[in-house]
Amino acid sequence: MANILFVDDEINLRKLVSYDLKQAGFNFSVCENGEEALELVRKQKFDLCIIDWMMPKLSGLELVKILREEGSDAILIMLTAKDEEEDLIDAFEAGVDDYVRKPFSSRELMLRINAHLKRMKLTQSTTKILANVHLDLAKRTCLIKEEMILLTKIEYDLLLLFIDNFNQVLSRDMILNELWNFEYDGDTRIVDVHVFKLKSKMKNSQLEFKSIRGIGYQLEVKSE
Repeated sequence: MANILFVDDEINLRKLVSYDLKQAGFNFSVCENGEEALELVRKQKFDLCIIDWMMPKLSGLELVKILREEGSDAILIMLTAKDEEEDLIDAFEAGVDDYVRKPFSSRELMLRINAHLKRMKLTQSTTKILANVHLDLAKRTCLIKEEMILLTKIEYDLLLLFIDNFNQVLSRDMILNELWNFEYDGDTRIVDVHVFKLKSKMKNSQLEFKSIRGIGYQLEVKSE
């Protein structure tokens, strides 16, 4: 069973989400601020973290940045009342995998949690190799030659999606629906943010992520 962390400074929301997580059968921990959450994450392994943006002591955005800098590969879902495009882009650039706008329904949050965790479950050891890139799907690792490349959950899933659709043009809408498993209600340019970050991490590979104007992206192997 997945281990989940919920972080929010609103006591009523902590009680509500705790009830839902308990009913769903998850193992979970609850924190009331970012500093407390950071201390706990450094001691325990979490598969998924639900993080409120606006918190005392350490904001959700600051917490996400630290977690990614320290190598956390947990799924990070941001809770926020912010709806400006630039705020959401800041969150995704920091390393968030998904976000839920406040106020939200318990059903929506549970659907998102289950959708992300479902994608993580791999029952057998499988590898995928393309050019000098080697993916171990069971361990969710990525190697370029012998160098380990640290990818977030979304970056890994995005790379896998490209490899599974090698040489095919993927639209931004298709990428959003595949990665999030439901209709995304934000600007599709968030795909560009994730692709840009993935490209920067894969710069030493033989893979080329070509931008197809007005449509999306296509993965090819660089010509010698």
